[in-house]
Amino acid sequence: QIKLENPGLWTESFRSEIRALFEQAVELEYRYAEDTMPRGVLGLNASMFKGYLRYIANRRAVQIGLEALYPNEENPFPWMSEMIDLKKERNFFETRVIEYQSGGALSWD
Repeated sequence: QIKLENPGLWTESFRSEIRALFEQAVELEYRYAEDTMPRGVLGLNASMFKGYLRYIANRRAVQIGLEALYPNEENPFPWMSEMIDLKKERNFFETRVIEYQSGGALSWD
């Protein structure tokens, strides 16, 4: 919205500064991933998480009108997007159940 209201601010210099901030943020997140997942866990390791970070950076950049910073980056965790994208409307009968409750955990009290 700010871009539409103030087109004079959306200069090449400003876009370059934003891209640099994106790259710095991704680099900091890389370090976090390496520190928190040095050996990884089943289905998730630092390398996979770095791919997800690049994918998210691309999405955010495109949302504000920039080109993708990391071309051809795919989402390594499509299941994560299902859980995070709350704005997306879903057909009740086509969604996957993500919350389960054991019969033993139910009580009539």
